[in-house]
Amino acid sequence: MRPEILNPLFASATQIRGIGSKLEKVLAKLVNPQGAAAGNPARIIDLLLHVPHGLIDRRYRPSISELPREGTVTVEARVMQHRPPQKGSKAPYKVTVSDGAGVLTLVFFQTFGDHLSRLLPTGEQRYISGKVEWYGGEPQIVHPDHVLTADQLAALPTIEPVYPLTEGIGGKLLGRAIRTATERIPQLPEWLDPAYQQRHGWQDFAASLRALHHPETVSGVGPLSPSRTRLAYDELLANQLALGLVRRHMKRTAGRQFNGDGRLRTKIIAALPYTLTAGQTQAVSEIVADMAAPERMLRLLQGDVGSGKTVVALLALTVAAECGSQGALMAPTEILARQHFATLEPICAAAGLRIDLLTGREKGKQREETLERLRNGDCDILIGTHALFQEGVSFRDLGLAVIDEQHRFGVHQRLALQAKAGAATDLLVMTATPIPRTLALTVYGDMDVSRLTEKPAGRQAIDTRTIPLSRIDDVIDGIRRSLAKGQRIYWVCPLVEESDKVESAAAEERHAALARIFPRQAGLVHGRMKGSAKDATMASFKAGTISILVATTVIEVGVDVPEATIIIVENAERFGLAQLHQLRGRVGRGSEKSACVLLYQEPLGETAKARLTILRETDDGFRIAEEDLRLRGAGEVLGTRQSGLPEFRLADIGAHQDLMTAAHDDAALILRRDPSLRTERGEALRLLLYLFERDEAIKLLSSG
Repeated sequence: MRPEILNPLFASATQIRGIGSKLEKVLAKLVNPQGAAAGNPARIIDLLLHVPHGLIDRRYRPSISELPREGTVTVEARVMQHRPPQKGSKAPYKVTVSDGAGVLTLVFFQTFGDHLSRLLPTGEQRYISGKVEWYGGEPQIVHPDHVLTADQLAALPTIEPVYPLTEGIGGKLLGRAIRTATERIPQLPEWLDPAYQQRHGWQDFAASLRALHHPETVSGVGPLSPSRTRLAYDELLANQLALGLVRRHMKRTAGRQFNGDGRLRTKIIAALPYTLTAGQTQAVSEIVADMAAPERMLRLLQGDVGSGKTVVALLALTVAAECGSQGALMAPTEILARQHFATLEPICAAAGLRIDLLTGREKGKQREETLERLRNGDCDILIGTHALFQEGVSFRDLGLAVIDEQHRFGVHQRLALQAKAGAATDLLVMTATPIPRTLALTVYGDMDVSRLTEKPAGRQAIDTRTIPLSRIDDVIDGIRRSLAKGQRIYWVCPLVEESDKVESAAAEERHAALARIFPRQAGLVHGRMKGSAKDATMASFKAGTISILVATTVIEVGVDVPEATIIIVENAERFGLAQLHQLRGRVGRGSEKSACVLLYQEPLGETAKARLTILRETDDGFRIAEEDLRLRGAGEVLGTRQSGLPEFRLADIGAHQDLMTAAHDDAALILRRDPSLRTERGEALRLLLYLFERDEAIKLLSSG
């Protein structure tokens, strides 16, 4: 149950005068899009956490004769004359005002004369604030922001915050609603460490929230203003505390001690066609130590494209098999699950490990036989998609679950998976998306991290080039030369909108064009195709029956065709840096020299230009990830829509990286000293968790 003191903040926004049920629905989409999608109303707290993105400075008060060429001004003037348009005319309504030194025209479109005669009575003195423009050499203000009497002027905010808006919600209405909401903020007990708060000179939560919406200086708005940094820290602390509680809850259940004897691992390593890198050896030893410990393993294996995570995962699964237990490897796509199976089956066979595949496509007798082997313990390692954890799939004894491409699974999904996998199951998650440390803390604060930073021996450097789409004929000529040498080529088309349909249309169009130029040599793979059709095309490409694979980003993750030496990315400016880096990693896997061609549409924006330049300069995925975070922000780097990245409203991961690290350390210290949050500060921190809707963490507290 939410504490009573917070109820005023979680009340419906319709409690504010001027916001009815119809307007509230539009407002909800603006101030709480996630909640609105789930059918939840806009609340007072949503208004308070709607951050201004700019401000209007109304302190400049020139006489009319001194008006600037542009900018916001506040002038004092007498109303001289109303000039309404003729009946039926679409001309604007004009009001002339003067301060004795000059004349200013106020212009209104589609408005009622009687309203304006009440607002601006002829002969009366008024204060007018708005954007000045010049027309025919004369100054004018179109639709002034404020028209006030001397008494009303005192209430005019001299520095006025400007908020993101949506159709149907005007700036005046939203500003008034937020100002009213600030009057409902209760005084809450302090949850910050007093010394840390004092060092930063931060006010309390309520005062900071009011200051955010009533800035007194030009620097009072923006991510680095004192009020915003205080509130961002609160939000980050709530997130880190919740992750810490999830971790404690998962770790508290006694794990299994897997003390493998190493016999199967030795066979696996001997069957590999290469030697493990120092990074792989280090990661394996960290995982082996975790699995031998009495607590459950919760580890993230982070590695760049082609750094050899799959082999590390296989060796971890082998530890469970050495102890008579089973392992599961869950991939995000069917293509990747099948590829993992094809890669690992011969290596497992050499070590005498029994391995099976289970995706949504396995049906009937074949599926039943796999499930039977799983129940009987005749399967050591099961590879598949999320179908692994559906109803009817039961392991005899699941010791380790490995999830590939973890950034598609958030904390909530981890909790759900743990519930299905079994209380004592160890968990290893892998991501091929190098993630900056601050982001890793945000999403994986509940996990230990191993990093693979080297490339395995024999991986080729990739020659990366940027070419405008206007030179596509040159690229086609280059393809002709490459095909004559027997090379294989990926051609990747962008996601044009948030729609598989549009994505597949772009790919189909490009495939049709290339098939006309290179008959019987081009194949197509996209998300809307049936699994069997995708597999058949991939198999043809791998076998060399076709030499060009036109694809959407379905090939982004893990697809491995060593014979492919060229990747062409169309409209590269539409992709994120990390995604382009992932795509580039599809080539350079064999012994041949490889190339990546980034085709872009002119003219290029500054961010797109910076992105493509970085890709030309480096193939270090971790540096690329840091740059991506700087250029695009956290949500886009991980793809918030699918990532489990918390939707921060006040914190900006790019601007508040230091705060994130501090919040992580603070949360760890709090949970060491007061694991049940029972002290005076602990009780205040419970309020913080409710305030930022980390209620799942509160439930974990109350479950003991």
